[in-house]
Amino acid sequence: MVAPAMNSPSSCSLFGLSPYGPVKRFLASVVAPLRRRSKMVSYNIDHNGDRDNNGEMFDPSATPPFTIGDIRAAIPNHCWVKSSWRSMAYFARDVVVVMILAALAVYFKSWVVWPFYWFAQGTMFWALFVIGHDCGHGSFSDNKQLNSLIGHLTHSFILVPYNGWRISHRTHHQNHGHVEKDESWHPVSEKMYKNLKPETQLMRFSLPWALFVYPFYLWFRSPGKRGSHYDPNSDLFAPNERSDVLISTLCWTVMASLLLALAIIMDPALVINLYVFPYWIFVMWLDLVTYLHHHGHNQRVPWYRGKEWSYLRGALSTIDRDYGLFNKIQHDIGTHIIHHLFPQIPHYHLVEA
Repeated sequence: MVAPAMNSPSSCSLFGLSPYGPVKRFLASVVAPLRRRSKMVSYNIDHNGDRDNNGEMFDPSATPPFTIGDIRAAIPNHCWVKSSWRSMAYFARDVVVVMILAALAVYFKSWVVWPFYWFAQGTMFWALFVIGHDCGHGSFSDNKQLNSLIGHLTHSFILVPYNGWRISHRTHHQNHGHVEKDESWHPVSEKMYKNLKPETQLMRFSLPWALFVYPFYLWFRSPGKRGSHYDPNSDLFAPNERSDVLISTLCWTVMASLLLALAIIMDPALVINLYVFPYWIFVMWLDLVTYLHHHGHNQRVPWYRGKEWSYLRGALSTIDRDYGLFNKIQHDIGTHIIHHLFPQIPHYHLVEA
């Protein structure tokens, strides 16, 4: 059975923007699915409607006319190759940019400069998250120790418990598009929605509040699910994963304590401007991008239950998005379908794959 997704943004009017102007046009291009013609097959879901590229009606309950093996065979061999040096270069680039932005902000220390800094630095925090995201998938490097080190450095810096996130994100990838089992932004039944507290309904299902829910999700998960990404005893984790979760929670605690100490030793307003405001911009990026990759126009993206679900169907129900000049900054995370099919492909090969 196919379940409809809830409350997908069908236009930029949801953001309260004027119908004209460059910001409107940019957001419209982001909300519209990215179209790339496949060299292998002509079957390609149009998430703006119910027709495929041949003009035929799209039936989300029909079996795809190809297998995941067909897709794998069409991907060039070199796209599977991971380069630790290349991945480290992207990590170093992001760290250097973060440091330069912070240095410039401290140098100018102007209310004219601060808003530009908040957005730019928040975007770079998001880029660091994507680096850690690749570590979690093992697409950063074949070296597991290096993946763990860089994953902890990037995610702890932006107050994300790396292993807790990594394990729950694995659950998301293993069950993408499954109504009951998916971990992120899954639909809820009308009965469950009505039973939610008013503040939960507001934060989870309305803009702009839904753009700020990620830290709360880490603590409390999604509606209808129990547990915490910080608790080693949460039902999110198997017994043999608890030590990993504890390590990440300790790293998170060290970073939070460091920020608190800096706020006490230095000017608290400086810490807020340098870190807190960019942190919330990062949270907005994460929530927006995650939502857009799993929800389409006019509630067209299918969600599946029971035997109707398959790994292939779930992956094909995700959506590629074009973020324009931000694509390379955020390591091509917008190329999302192939990432869900094969999360082990490094981000610098996603577009070609």
